[in-house]
Amino acid sequence: MRYFIRGSTLFIRGSFLAASTGVNGGLRRISTILNHTVALDWDHQEPFRSMERIVSEQGLPRDFFGLLTAVEMRNLCILHFDFITAFITAGVSNPNPEPPHTINIVIHSSEGLSEGAILETIITATEAKTRALQLMGYTFTGTTTDEVVVACEGDVHHVYAGTLTEVGKRVYAAVLFGVQEALKRHEEMVHRTEPSLFIHSRYDGSHWVEWSAKDCPYFPCHFQGQSCSFCYCPFYPCRDEGLGQWVESSSGGTVWSCSQCTLLHIPDVAAYLKKNPEATLRELRAVSERL
Repeated sequence: MRYFIRGSTLFIRGSFLAASTGVNGGLRRISTILNHTVALDWDHQEPFRSMERIVSEQGLPRDFFGLLTAVEMRNLCILHFDFITAFITAGVSNPNPEPPHTINIVIHSSEGLSEGAILETIITATEAKTRALQLMGYTFTGTTTDEVVVACEGDVHHVYAGTLTEVGKRVYAAVLFGVQEALKRHEEMVHRTEPSLFIHSRYDGSHWVEWSAKDCPYFPCHFQGQSCSFCYCPFYPCRDEGLGQWVESSSGGTVWSCSQCTLLHIPDVAAYLKKNPEATLRELRAVSERL
């Protein structure tokens, strides 16, 4: 899975089995998920054609699921919790049909889900969204235009996704925290000029950490002058033994370690990936070899 923002649109790309309640929704295999910001006076006409035009302009195939929102993409929250990633934009001035603000949630699992688990994840995410609104003092359970997409890749590892499952626990935690943070940004209680990235950490107790290159206590973790644009590697686990290795986990089994890999911290390589977000690892290694 790769994701990037072009203008007012978030693109999530991969080879997904997915379900969506949004534009062009359903349950099927797709390659692209979009979350697109519309103007406050958007007239709601022909949303499918609007989304289809965006995909075509990017030269992407038309097998997509689309979401629409009036929330700016700088207020997007991205949350990583092991194999689960959540993308959330949230505005709640629309408990009635007037302004077009909405709560959009995209859940991605890098471990395959059964069709039943994909659909159950929509329920789990909705439960967490409702609880988040309650904790913030709202009396409604959502807006009239909320949408959810759940996508996964790989062979089926999980058959269920209720709140007591490994999938459900991670999805619930990410959405519960992420909806509140997204609302704080949209309502300007927290100001950010670009999307916020959160990583679930177990270091010194389970908690969420907002990653920022500014004032990072670990900088430089590799070398002076490094780029930190990809502190959370989009290739993890790449399984390329020229870059990392399998190591014993303190909780049992093995995990992929890339602590010695500096590839995406090389400024020219990071710049290339930002310009070409769907570049392969092979391409990036070739860029580094030319330096």
